[in-house]
Amino acid sequence: MSTEGKVPPAVRVAGVLTALQGLTGLAFAVALVVRSFGAEKSGEVLGEAAYFAVLSAGVLAAGAGLVLGKHWGRTPAVVVQLLLLGVAWYMYGPSDRRLWGALLGAYVVGTLVLLFTNPVRRWALGVDEDEADA
Repeated sequence: MSTEGKVPPAVRVAGVLTALQGLTGLAFAVALVVRSFGAEKSGEVLGEAAYFAVLSAGVLAAGAGLVLGKHWGRTPAVVVQLLLLGVAWYMYGPSDRRLWGALLGAYVVGTLVLLFTNPVRRWALGVDEDEADA
């Protein structure tokens, strides 16, 4: 029995938002690689780029999993949002970048709200699938 039609739309929207975060991270990794060409310590910059590329690929995979309706993508997406909420707080407060912190915070909170709506929670727990089998 296919459950693809039973995936709530909020899951796919949260997946797109999470995938955009992963793509942004990959773009940052590419920017670091470009920066390394003129850097004095290019090895360190390339190492940082590789680190961000691996992390961003994981975020992109979680987002793609949610877009495809895979249950495993929700937990890593929630963890990423919680980590980025801390980044938003730091941008808003100690870094004194209030506009960027507020924008990132709204983005992250919006994604978290989508991931914790009742239909998404029921989907993640498989509650609706149990009722369909009965």
